[in-house]
Amino acid sequence: MKLKTIKDMQTSALGFGCWAMGGTWNNVSDQSSIAAVKAAIEHGFNFFDVAPVYGLGKAETVLGKALQGVDRSEVLIATKCGLVWDDNKNVTNNLTAQSIIAEVEQSLTRLQTDYIDLYQVHWPDSNTPIEETARALAALKEQGKVLHIGVSNYSLDMTREMMQNVEVATFQGLYNLLEQDPTHYHNIPLQYRAKSEALPFCQQNDMKYLPYSPLMQGLLTGKFKRSGNWDNHDDRHNNPKLNGEGFEPYYNCVEDLKQLTQEANVPLAHLAIHWLVEQAEVGPVIAGAHTVEHVEKNASFMDSSVSKELLSSAEAIVRKWNLD
Repeated sequence: MKLKTIKDMQTSALGFGCWAMGGTWNNVSDQSSIAAVKAAIEHGFNFFDVAPVYGLGKAETVLGKALQGVDRSEVLIATKCGLVWDDNKNVTNNLTAQSIIAEVEQSLTRLQTDYIDLYQVHWPDSNTPIEETARALAALKEQGKVLHIGVSNYSLDMTREMMQNVEVATFQGLYNLLEQDPTHYHNIPLQYRAKSEALPFCQQNDMKYLPYSPLMQGLLTGKFKRSGNWDNHDDRHNNPKLNGEGFEPYYNCVEDLKQLTQEANVPLAHLAIHWLVEQAEVGPVIAGAHTVEHVEKNASFMDSSVSKELLSSAEAIVRKWNLD
């Protein structure tokens, strides 16, 4: 497995995204998720990205079970803080020091570990001063409960303010071949532009950009139909880019990309992953998986190669559709 460097961590170029194992996507079981994690480790994946809000604690719990018996020094766990829920399952933003201190203990318990390799603020909290959040995270570093700090979905100005009180190792955001400078995610406005702003910022500040949704929630596998891909129990039902009129240009663009990759005899998903991995500012690409088959398909991309000419042709197709 090709490696990427985040500060003093050597991570697999492909990471394992754990959102689906929270149980809010269709056709996901704990048993298959645990098997997928174990298969991922066998294939050289060592970076696992999860969050408390995925399944309201479930994804962390399942990942913790899956990693039992695994040498802790051989895996890197990245989780998050800032999205909390009440007894009625209502989720709110909270990055106060008090909340962060409580959250990290809950995550450590669910993950069955005594430290977190990368602790990321999940979404900005406009009601809490960034300095308060940063000082709480710095204290957790001093205590050894977390080793590195990352931000997710922050603006560059917010990130700079965070950096005044704690070292920031990663910037996680939406980024894939189809969504290069996206303005929103599931109708949530994004306060950064990935390719034009955040990637240069990461290069300048010795940070790695962690792209989530590298296959646009599965669209870049080329397996979706024009409609009827899921029911309203699947979180992707809430993505306006994957449903209704908003889906049309993305679907049509993927059809053009499929023709390109078929002629080149390269799987579309491999093209999309290579496009990310080849960018120096990009850290481990967070590819979701919840079955052994998914893991094997993700890992097999290392056996494929993509020419610069093919990547350029793919970018030209995306530009033609003017998606973002």
